[in-house]
Amino acid sequence: MENTHLEAIPANILEQVHTKLNEIRTLLLPYVITLTPEERRGLLKMGDKSFTFVEKAYDYVLENPTFVPAYLNTTEFAVDFADAHGLWTVRNDALQVYEMIDDSAMASGSEAMQAALVFYNAVKEAAKRDVPGAKAIYEELKNRFPGHKRPKQEGGE
Repeated sequence: MENTHLEAIPANILEQVHTKLNEIRTLLLPYVITLTPEERRGLLKMGDKSFTFVEKAYDYVLENPTFVPAYLNTTEFAVDFADAHGLWTVRNDALQVYEMIDDSAMASGSEAMQAALVFYNAVKEAAKRDVPGAKAIYEELKNRFPGHKRPKQEGGE
């Protein structure tokens, strides 16, 4: 897998994406909730197969009110089903966009890391050979290298 384009995403495009995502958040904010991890684990999950089950049950509720128990709030069922149905399609669209962004960010990050490692190894070799200026660059990068453990400062500073 290699990046086939040599042009960065223009800053104005990224800004437009941020703006549109903020617009989406603002539009949805009055209608959406945030669940804790514990709440998420405790909920029944609706997947592709169960979605069609819920959809068919909802149709039957509307067509056969005599079978609806008095304790089933059909108004609430209608709202929940409408939201589940509407958000299902939005979620699928959002997942496609997320996957495009995630794949592109992963590939770009990998290629940037690879280029940084090439430079890091070159400057490391230059520092070993006492090339002027190389040691300072190497030491700076070495301290920032992923997985490098920085020494703890004494005296609580």
